Amino acid sequence: MNDERELYGFTWPGKREAILEAGRPIDKVLRPCIEESENFGATENLYIEGDNLEAMKILQRSYMRKVKMIYIDPPYNTGHDFIYSDDFAHDEEEAKEEYGLFDGEGARQFTVRNYRENTRANPRYHSDWCSMIYPRLRLASNLLRDDGVIFISIDDNEAPRLRMMCDEIFGENNFVAQLVWQKKYGPANDSNGISPTHEYILVYAENISCWTPGLIQRNEEQLSAYNNPDDDPRGKWRASDLSARTYSASCDYEITGPTGLVFNPPKGRSWIVNPKRYQELLADNRITFGVDNTGRPMQKKFLSEVKQGITPETWTPREKAGDNKEARYELKDIFPENIFDTPKPTRLLIYLMKIANLDSDSIVLDFFAGSSTTAHAVMSLNASDSGHRKFIMIQLPDPCPPSSEAAKAGYSTIADIGRERIRRASRKLAQDFPLTAGQTDSGFRTLRVDSPNFRDVFISPDDLESLDLDSLADNLKPDRSPLDLLFMCITDSGLPLSLPLDSENFSGFTIYTYGKGEIIACLDSALTEEVITHIAQLKPKRAVFRDSGFTDSRSRINLEQIFRYHSHDSQMIII
Repeated sequence: MNDERELYGFTWPGKREAILEAGRPIDKVLRPCIEESENFGATENLYIEGDNLEAMKILQRSYMRKVKMIYIDPPYNTGHDFIYSDDFAHDEEEAKEEYGLFDGEGARQFTVRNYRENTRANPRYHSDWCSMIYPRLRLASNLLRDDGVIFISIDDNEAPRLRMMCDEIFGENNFVAQLVWQKKYGPANDSNGISPTHEYILVYAENISCWTPGLIQRNEEQLSAYNNPDDDPRGKWRASDLSARTYSASCDYEITGPTGLVFNPPKGRSWIVNPKRYQELLADNRITFGVDNTGRPMQKKFLSEVKQGITPETWTPREKAGDNKEARYELKDIFPENIFDTPKPTRLLIYLMKIANLDSDSIVLDFFAGSSTTAHAVMSLNASDSGHRKFIMIQLPDPCPPSSEAAKAGYSTIADIGRERIRRASRKLAQDFPLTAGQTDSGFRTLRVDSPNFRDVFISPDDLESLDLDSLADNLKPDRSPLDLLFMCITDSGLPLSLPLDSENFSGFTIYTYGKGEIIACLDSALTEEVITHIAQLKPKRAVFRDSGFTDSRSRINLEQIFRYHSHDSQMIII
């Protein structure tokens, strides 16, 4: 007897909490790090350092439905590559130490205290991995454009569960393919059992009816099949079989060649066209009988009339997209220190970008950035075709083990490696593509996920008598700058985090102009009527000031009067 209460689905211990986590709000900000950036004011590329779950929650307002392609190479959960927290009962200071990564003096530090490896001895081995990846994929789906697509690298260990999660999040009908990438040429002799020589890349569209996969450019060998021995004015062509595998009586007839030879379709088959259509093709010089006119009839397929590329296939061999060995040599070419063990080849990422059918100004996101192969690939593609595609890299500042080659070379975290790779790759691309060197955006704007900019000013009734009221006048944390406040406003306003940023000194005050007038801010203290009038005359969409920047209430009233006179359409934001 069938039980109608039993429904098909995929679940695991902790799934409900993972679903809730995707929608749970956070109280975090993105802080600009100019010293760890390249061309901070003008670049449109972003490098975000911090927990990717928190980073993507912050990005929701600015990048909802704006990302064309996402590629991630997450932990495969092989027993040692995935480390998770096993203690969620922390107070605020413990949380800062674990997630914010600050020590008692306010200095940044990195630790894996209260974390442990997800080994197969863990009874929730698969469940913990699913709970980690599920909310991140939920948030990723929100960022994709309707014609966007996501590529996820994975191996046999978690591929079945990842496929079922993606079916649920993106929709089974939006499944595109499960590519099989040949990651190595031959077997590993030290492998137990059967040596794996491939990995998978799951491909899902956000809305498959809105996305058209790109075509793969033909290589030299494929193009060599086309030639023009009879100087046909339509250009190069190749001979195509005129017979069909399925039989049709109306297409079973004799064809007489130029030399009088008579041809019939192969036994059990027929021609692909009926006699009338054949005569039309013959009259249009679209039938060939070979160089000496004695061969079987074939149809001429002109290169100019076929698709300007080849439909992608699920089998992705190393000749087409590179392999692990190529990736290591490629990285070693710019990092002789040999500091990263498991990069992907940029050729693979460029291949996937062509399948994604990127626009020339698309946004590409990688929220498991690692060594920044995706950023390298975006810059390479831009350098080769003068495109203006932009990347957003997100990477947790995982510490490099003290005994590692990376640590010996002076790199504290994986994020440090990723940023340095972008710098070195951009210099090499400038040498390899000198004609586009000045046009390619090779910079990046580093932003760090951090705690709120303002101190908690909650005061209990028992503390009111001893309260220093002056301490409430400005509750900005002492380590925060005007730029921190500006980027908080940018995020809250839902503006892209990659618009141009300029600053000027006006009568001793610093004025920031973001996005050519989307926001104009002066976050200094003791603002004068002169500087307020100057900002109002610039007619910004949003004018931002600090509440503590005004000396008294009269100054606030004057602000409103000045903007009403000079720029009544501006939105004033006081923080």
